[in-house]
Parts: sequence; structure tokens; C-alpha cells
Amino acid sequence: MPIADSDGTAIYYERHGNGPAILFVHGSGGHHAAWWQQVAALRDEFTVVTVDLRGFGKSDSAMPEFDGQDFPGDVVAVLDQEDLTDVMLVGQSIGSVAALRAALLRPERVTSVVLGHSLGGIGHPELKELAAADRAEAVRLPVIDRLLTRPFQTERADMTFLFQQMGTFNVARMQDLRNLDTDGPSLEEIQASGVRVAFLAGEKDAVLSVKTVTRAHELLPGSHLEVVEGAPHSMYWETPGPYNAAVARLRRTLTAPKDSV
Repeated sequence: MPIADSDGTAIYYERHGNGPAILFVHGSGGHHAAWWQQVAALRDEFTVVTVDLRGFGKSDSAMPEFDGQDFPGDVVAVLDQEDLTDVMLVGQSIGSVAALRAALLRPERVTSVVLGHSLGGIGHPELKELAAADRAEAVRLPVIDRLLTRPFQTERADMTFLFQQMGTFNVARMQDLRNLDTDGPSLEEIQASGVRVAFLAGEKDAVLSVKTVTRAHELLPGSHLEVVEGAPHSMYWETPGPYNAAVARLRRTLTAPKDSV
């Protein structure tokens, strides 16, 4: 069973396939197995790595509380143990915060980061205000309606049930994950790192609006923006085809200039 040591915390991860590396970082209701539709679709062309952050899945969950500031180190531990280079990190929701910070800690290993349905905790006043306004609207909805569209819930009750069950394997909960985006990186720090950033958004994301994500793209020179039509916050689960295609396209094309790393 592959385990990485993150400052004394055991971090479970899996490695599948061969080729250019993609490492997926799950959100608050996920873990390594949530990426089953991505692993099966991408492993023939890419090395696909999935990880359980502390408190999730098979990783150490024995600590009395969880601090989001520790998550980037969990990702870095896997990068270092597998000696991965030229990696694209793909985050989902809160996982994007960990992914971006991990990339800035290891720019010699990570060439690009895909911020899925997230601003990655970027420390910018305007973006924080926009994201807070989006969250204020989102909390009015039932949790499941924030993550999956109503038609999908009706038509795919089986997949909706499995989606909800995924979170029952985790000890950590969203309310435990304090400090997720405290003292986030500035736009200038991201540019200076040489790590390329892509924003991956869903047209029907009820948690973070396309308008907000588009503004982040405008403020970060050199960033990429992908908006998937009809996709919700949990695009990787509900619309895996377009999601996987976008991830594969970004992995083939998104590389950091060697002289800027």
C-alpha cells in the first residue's frame, strides 16, 4: 500500500498508468476513489496519481482536529516520494487551495495547476469579495443542489447516492478544515513561481460563479480559462466526459516556460 510521510502523518496515494503526470487533489467530500472516472479514462496516456489528504480516505485521520494549512504538505510528500517532475496538479474545490500552495512549494516538480471550481485561495481583495458573495448565495441551497444539478439527481439517483456515500469514508468535514485560504498567495507570487495556472469552471456551478472565475483569469496574466457548458460544481462526477477531455487537453498543452521556473 503506497504511503508517503508528511511530517509524521501517513498519506495514502495511488499511481496508475504511464506518461506525463497528472495528480488529482480531491475536495471536502472526496478521496482517492472519487476519481474513478478520471483514472479509467486517462491512465492509458498519462501517469495518474490520486491522493487522500489527511483526514480523508485511507490517510491518517487520528488527529483531534484538521488544519487546511497542512494539506499542501501532504501533496508535496507524494510528489517527493514518487520523485515526480513536470507534473500538472488538478484540484477540485478546496483541493485546489492545497494544489496551488503545493505547486508554489515545489515549482521544480510542478509545471502547472488546474484550479477546478475554485480560486485556489489567491490572496486578492476583489476576488475574496466576489467569492464570498457567491458563497452567500450558495448556502441558501441544500448541499446536494450546490454540487450536482437537479436533472442529474433525478435521472441518476444511483450515481447521486454513490456521490453522497463517498463522504462517509472521511473523518474530516468541511467545518473542520479551518485556515483553508488564510494568507493565500498573491498574483505576483504565482507569476514569479513560473507555474502556469488554468481555471476550470462549470457553467452551472452553484458555489462559484463563472463571472467570478473569469475575473480571476483576467487578473492573473498568462492564465488559462476553461468553462464547460452545463457542468455543475462537481463536474468530475456528473459530466466526466467533458471534464476528462479538458484535463487531457490542458495536460498536453499547459507547460511552464523553462527559463521562468
